[in-house]
Amino acid sequence: MQVLQKTQKIVRYQNQEGNIHYGIVEDDSILQLSSSFAELVNKEIKYDGVKVKYSDVKILEPVKPSKVVNFGWTYAGHAKETGGEANLVEPFLFLKPLSSLIADKETIVLPPAELTNQVELEGEVALIIGKRGKNIKEEDALDYVFGCTIFNDVTARDLTKKDPQFTRGKGFDTFGPLGPCIVTGVDPTNLRIVTTLNGRVVQDGNTNEMSLSIPYLISWLSQVMTLEPGDILATGSPSGSCPVQSGDEIVVEVENIGQLSNNVQ
Repeated sequence: MQVLQKTQKIVRYQNQEGNIHYGIVEDDSILQLSSSFAELVNKEIKYDGVKVKYSDVKILEPVKPSKVVNFGWTYAGHAKETGGEANLVEPFLFLKPLSSLIADKETIVLPPAELTNQVELEGEVALIIGKRGKNIKEEDALDYVFGCTIFNDVTARDLTKKDPQFTRGKGFDTFGPLGPCIVTGVDPTNLRIVTTLNGRVVQDGNTNEMSLSIPYLISWLSQVMTLEPGDILATGSPSGSCPVQSGDEIVVEVENIGQLSNNVQ
């Protein structure tokens, strides 16, 4: 057994035999692990001696969470463009169902037109919680983050504008692309987010532009609900959210993490 280094790129994948593993990414290969997620968050890694090509396996969502928690309108520009409230005094909170999650390279499936005709992208940084926490102090909040990944909070904007809450507009199957990896040891408070739609940049922001700090969000949320290892906290979208249609390709790139790419149909 070895101790997990501070900065590692970790993927969860299915090999050609159908078995699911975690692994450490090195260049175009993955060093396969026998470690469970619980062992990884305790910085314990167990290599099983197998090395696979990244291109030979199916990359899965990097974690199986107990909940997906989203913070809305954390960037003033995005709040204004979607009719929300900029510079909130306290967070705006909603949940996405686990059934919305899909992995890198999987397909976002648009609902029938009679249900929604305005589906939009929202590229975000997501936090992966590493240990159980309740009533966390703000100064201790980042100690509860195992690593960071990328999230696309796909949204039926026409529904979130007319419904009294966001569940329907945020909750369709495939509306939660996540991944491709968890990166440990990066500072989530200063990460650039660039989203492209068919190769054209539509979002370019940084988590240092958020109106509420990430440590504050974690601390505040932990007063509402207990955070469990593996929980996903999506930190909100910068401005530039825009409609997507069948045939589009969305790529959300976050510095020091990588790219989350999904086609739309």
